Amino acid sequence: MSHRIHILPEALCNQIAAGEVVERPASVVKELVENSLDAGATRIQVEVESGGKRLIRVTDNGCGMPREDAFLCLERHATSKVRAEQDLFRLTTLGFRGEALPSIAAVSRFALRTRVAEALEGWEIIAEGGTVKRASEAGVPTGTSIEIRNLFFNTPARRKFLRRDETELGHIGETLTRLALSSPEVCFRFVHNDRLLWEVNRQKALTERVAELLGRQVIREMLCLDCQGPEGMRLRGLISLPSLSRAGLGGIFTFINGRFIRDRVVQHALGDGYRNLLEKGRHPVLVLFLELDPSQVDVNVHPTKHEVRFRQQAMVHDFIVQSLRDHLSTSTQEADMPGDNGSFRMPVRESSPPARIPAVRHAPYTPMVDPPDVSKEPAPVSQSAPQPLVKETLPHYPVGQGALEEPEVASPSESDLFGTAVQPALQDQTKTSGFFAGLRILGQYRNSYLVCQSDQDLLLIDQHAAHERIGFESLKQQYLAGSVERQLLLFPMVLEFDFRQARVVTEHREALSRFGFELEHFGSNAFAIKELPRMLKEADVERLVRDVVDELAAIGRSQLIEQEFERILLKMACHGMLRANQRLSPEEMQALLNAMDEAPFISHCPHGRPTFLRWTLGDVERLFKRA
Repeated sequence: MSHRIHILPEALCNQIAAGEVVERPASVVKELVENSLDAGATRIQVEVESGGKRLIRVTDNGCGMPREDAFLCLERHATSKVRAEQDLFRLTTLGFRGEALPSIAAVSRFALRTRVAEALEGWEIIAEGGTVKRASEAGVPTGTSIEIRNLFFNTPARRKFLRRDETELGHIGETLTRLALSSPEVCFRFVHNDRLLWEVNRQKALTERVAELLGRQVIREMLCLDCQGPEGMRLRGLISLPSLSRAGLGGIFTFINGRFIRDRVVQHALGDGYRNLLEKGRHPVLVLFLELDPSQVDVNVHPTKHEVRFRQQAMVHDFIVQSLRDHLSTSTQEADMPGDNGSFRMPVRESSPPARIPAVRHAPYTPMVDPPDVSKEPAPVSQSAPQPLVKETLPHYPVGQGALEEPEVASPSESDLFGTAVQPALQDQTKTSGFFAGLRILGQYRNSYLVCQSDQDLLLIDQHAAHERIGFESLKQQYLAGSVERQLLLFPMVLEFDFRQARVVTEHREALSRFGFELEHFGSNAFAIKELPRMLKEADVERLVRDVVDELAAIGRSQLIEQEFERILLKMACHGMLRANQRLSPEEMQALLNAMDEAPFISHCPHGRPTFLRWTLGDVERLFKRA
């Protein structure tokens, strides 16, 4: 009787492992350069030909390997970085599996040359398709050089999936950029077809490395961030102001203990940190390093090591969000000069860390205590428009026709202009020590923009956008500082979940209740919604709750309910604030400037549009060809 189960040949095992580790030439470069960094190299050169298909050569000045290690490194699961089971849960190196070199050698013509500093000669090992063909002593410098020729030469099915040389070269360049950003103290040199593409020298500061790789124009619109968090966590790096954004995720570089990652918890936290600061579909540019105890993160969840798993992912998420919001809120009230697109720019500077970062905190403005009991009014969900929290009456002004003019002094008072909904944001209407309050008002352009002067600088302020941010932040503070007004449903809404989702609902029922959702177990995996927030009675409640549950299951934290609140508050702020083509008196202009000093994130309206532009005297003189 023949056996159906048999042991795979070693060569086939290596090719299967290569399928997981080696996706394209960029994967090879990543594994080899990470080994160089783990070896303590301070200078790494990467040479490729034909987009890496014909040749990949990585040379470093690291510690090198003696003869025995040089042979052992080609064996599967042979590594110098893990010795015991507990080491898997406290990884401090980039590579650790011991699969990279044998997997790469199995699908290429492989050459290894290495020497340790103590030896007079080094060793050269030549392999093809995972089989060692020749080994001998060689005169080589200290360090290691690995040469990969004809990648996937023995697996044509894999080779045909490779793209054009330019495409593969782009992937290699992106991989090297990430690795170079993670190690500013290392010199990197990138060569293609014997032509130097770029080289970055050793730098003491991350700022210079980012300027070299991403451009000095980009660095002028970024802020330095360095925050200490709970459980010994630290978040440092550079984050962009709202004026700097991209259409895709290519400008986001996030690292966990020096390892580049694309983690859904971190990505979600970044989105929350920039919420209501960027236009829809735009993403920030940032280089962030999260440092935490290696035992608190598992990097051994995928062969490419781009995905990680946090032991306390909700705490990590909240720490990142709070750090971003705190720094952006205190750093968007100053501007330097307009950029090429008309938005303002800021120089990179050290931003003071927040005075206090709580051990565990929800996203900004989320109350951490249960609200007091509120009256419950039994009623079915109606389709009428939601009632605003505070009735706000704004005066109407005649639309002026002048371009730049001083409006009439006679006008409604400042309290009438801003209404009671915005008053909490105006703590001292007579304050003139702030940046905006100290501006000299020159006039109003087209009854829509305030023209102001600061020393020798010229500012143009969008009165509607600025007042919209002021009103939105004030409404949000008022709403979340009080209790969530609830609507008791006459006919409860019954939702059925799968087993996993039902467990999530049970675990987070108290958190949902704090936002005004009262769910009661209805048997099996079903829950009945008996109450919901009055403001959300016109929302698609079923879809919202299901989306929240899915997010709680994936991340352990959900901001979807808060986002739905903010969507309604934003609509209220947009329709209840100053409009364009609305003439203001000097007192009203001054009141608006005073309020701008008190509002967080004032550089942009909640839709992500800039609230003001700024030009220096030199900018104006250049426009008139005087400089």
